[in-house]
Amino acid sequence: MNEWSNFFVAMAGAAAALSGLIFVGVSINLTRILSLPKLPGRALESLLLLLTILIVSALCLVPAQSAWALGAEVLGTGIITCGIALVIDIGMLTNAEAAYKKHAVQNICFSQLSILPCIIAGITTAACGYHGIYWLVPGFLLSFIKAIIDAWVLLVEINR
Repeated sequence: MNEWSNFFVAMAGAAAALSGLIFVGVSINLTRILSLPKLPGRALESLLLLLTILIVSALCLVPAQSAWALGAEVLGTGIITCGIALVIDIGMLTNAEAAYKKHAVQNICFSQLSILPCIIAGITTAACGYHGIYWLVPGFLLSFIKAIIDAWVLLVEINR
């Protein structure tokens, strides 16, 4: 796992920095965000994905832990994230106007697709060893893409 330490340090730092950007976007446009029913959930979900990257990265940096323990921790984090994201997404889908239902479904798919590799990484790491960690790479990248898109909406698109 030592060869992964730079990767996880970089991911944790990037997740923390992007979380700050989302907080700035929310604080600048708070009134407008709160006036649109789906945007508070979108901001929360972005922060949830970034928090997941931060937590998983921290767990992967813990020295001398077994592959089984790390896999169980990553799996647990992924399952909790998946559940919370589903609750947020279903709330956004329920509150979406008819014209935006398709977009809400796409958001659910993107969010869950971002979380799924974390769950797979947890299972494969616990069952097969540290090679399961490779599944975190696409999950982290998809989570960053989702969070950046949401940050763009919260900072720029909301004012169009």
